[in-house]
Amino acid sequence: MSARIVTLPGDGIGPEIMAVAVAALDRLGDFSYEEHVFGGAAIDAHGTALTEETLEACRGADAVLLAAVGGPKWDTTDPDAPRPEQGLLGLRKGMGLYANLRPVRPLPALYDASPLREERIRDTNLLVVRELTGGIYFGDRARRDGRAHDTCEYSTAEIERIAHVAFAAAESKVTSVDKANVLETSRLWRETVSRLHSEHYPHVELEHMLVDNAAMQLVAAPRHFDVIVTENMFGDILSDEAAMLTGSIGMLPSASLGDPGAPGLFEPVHGSAPDIAGTGKANPMAMLLSAAMMLRHGLGRQEEAAALESAVERALRDGLRTADLGGDASTERAGRTILDNL
Repeated sequence: MSARIVTLPGDGIGPEIMAVAVAALDRLGDFSYEEHVFGGAAIDAHGTALTEETLEACRGADAVLLAAVGGPKWDTTDPDAPRPEQGLLGLRKGMGLYANLRPVRPLPALYDASPLREERIRDTNLLVVRELTGGIYFGDRARRDGRAHDTCEYSTAEIERIAHVAFAAAESKVTSVDKANVLETSRLWRETVSRLHSEHYPHVELEHMLVDNAAMQLVAAPRHFDVIVTENMFGDILSDEAAMLTGSIGMLPSASLGDPGAPGLFEPVHGSAPDIAGTGKANPMAMLLSAAMMLRHGLGRQEEAAALESAVERALRDGLRTADLGGDASTERAGRTILDNL
């Protein structure tokens, strides 16, 4: 029986890079697809970024593959206006996706594309594990009489489950990032992670690091890290910073996972790039690597995942460069080259 994949092309360059990913998946196995509008496209069609029909389809799938959402067309400061990003938050909450995994491993072929010197990033291989359904993004918020508030809350259970994911993924060390010198939620975070470590994972090294220091060390000494685990907003910022170690945010995939057996969501880290939508300049590699993460973490197809990752790496070794990497390869040419390597 073929795996059932819900595809969410979204906005901007999303449909262009999704087409490349589907073509690659069709080379690797027998999959069935169910496409739904999402983000800004869903706002235009239905007045909301995420319809109940789409959410139910995602919950019933084997995996969900998302391209990109957003764009200036839907930017607004009106708190009552629908925004594409609300679709992402609703999908994460509605599917119970509490763990976001972002691997960061600069490829030797792209060392020269990084803003950091090669000797600084060489052999970096880290994973950012971001808590995805708690914290300030989901807390109470309001604006009244010239004042606004956003509430950050975490429970012990929310911290425990994301810490379990981080310790299970670690090869040697977990760096837990917080702001425990200021925030009460961070003090609960640090206490909970420390207790879980001593009770269940004493064989894994644990260090605690304040978020401002972590931001500096990601640039100064990225090889220092194995797994970074942190709360929602810190993880949002640090994972984008870490992404630039590779030279382009157009190279980074991600996976959002919930409880074992539940469908996951797989998407590139980059945005919808509306400025180049329709020009054929989009880099499809983060989308392809997200499809590889879906094959590995969502569908249990390790060999197919490795084949797709190898096809991307070989294309880069052979000189393939899209515009964001300093080259002139089109989306179509990049996709064709990588598919030929399969």
